[in-house]
Amino acid sequence: MENSVGIIGCGWLGKALAKTLIDDSYVVTVTTQSADKKALLEQQGITTELLSLPTTHIEKKLLVFQQRCLVIAITPQFRQGKVDYPEKVAQLVHLAELGNIKQIILVSSTAIYQGLVGEVDESAELDLSIDKVALLNDAEQAAMAFKGKVVILRLAGLVGDDRHPGKFLQGNRQIIEPHVPVNLIHQRDVIGLMQQIINDDNFVGTYNGVSNTNATKEYYYKAAARALDLPVPNFVDQPSEVVGKKIRANKIREKLSYQFYYDDLVMWLLN
Repeated sequence: MENSVGIIGCGWLGKALAKTLIDDSYVVTVTTQSADKKALLEQQGITTELLSLPTTHIEKKLLVFQQRCLVIAITPQFRQGKVDYPEKVAQLVHLAELGNIKQIILVSSTAIYQGLVGEVDESAELDLSIDKVALLNDAEQAAMAFKGKVVILRLAGLVGDDRHPGKFLQGNRQIIEPHVPVNLIHQRDVIGLMQQIINDDNFVGTYNGVSNTNATKEYYYKAAARALDLPVPNFVDQPSEVVGKKIRANKIREKLSYQFYYDDLVMWLLN
C-alpha cells in the first residue's frame, strides 16, 4: 500500500508521529510490548500489534511488516544495561525483508558522536572505543544492510510542548559542563523531517536532526527555569579545556529544503 507506514516502538515520539500520519490519511500500524498499552493506543484509533524484541520466533505475519515504510523508533535502553540494540535492529531488518517494506527509517541518536569535540557533522570519524558509540554504530550498520531504501536519522536531545526542558531541572538537579553547547530538536521538527523523508522515495543516507540553537547549557537551562518560574539550577564548573561539541544538520537542510518550526529553542522557551 503506497501511503502506509509501520512504526516499531510507540513511545513519546512514535505515538506523535503515528497520530500526525493518520491525520494525513496514511494507513498506520504500530507495535508495543505491553498489552495494556496496546488497548490504550487502540482506544485512540491507532492500529496496534504486540511485538517483543528480541523475538525468538518469526513475526512475519504481523501487519506492521506489510506496509511500504517501516520506522524503527525503539530505545536502545543502555541505561538499563542492555546491549542487544543492534540485534533487535537486525531482526527488524530481516522481518522487513520477509514482508513488503520498501523503505526503512532508523531513529538513531547524536549520542553516536560521544567523545568528539568542536563542530561535528555526519562525516565525523566516530570513537568506536566507547561502548555506546560502538553499539549505536552496529545498529546503524544493521539497518544499512536492508536491501531497500534506508535513512538513518541521528536525533539530538528531544524537547516538546509536553517535554519542557524546565521540568528536567526539578529536584535540585545539577547541570554539569555548563559552558558546552546544547544540541536539541523539537518533536514537531522531528515529525516534519520524517514526513518529508517518508514522502521521498529517493531520499537515502545518514543525517543529523538538530536545531540551530546557539546557546550553552547554562544559558539554555537558565532560560528554561525562568520560563517555568523555577529556581536557577546549580551548575558544576568543569575544567577549562572541556569545549564540548556543536552538532550540525546542514546536510538534511540542504537535501530536504526543510524549514524548521523551532530552529531557535531559546526563543521557543521564551515564547
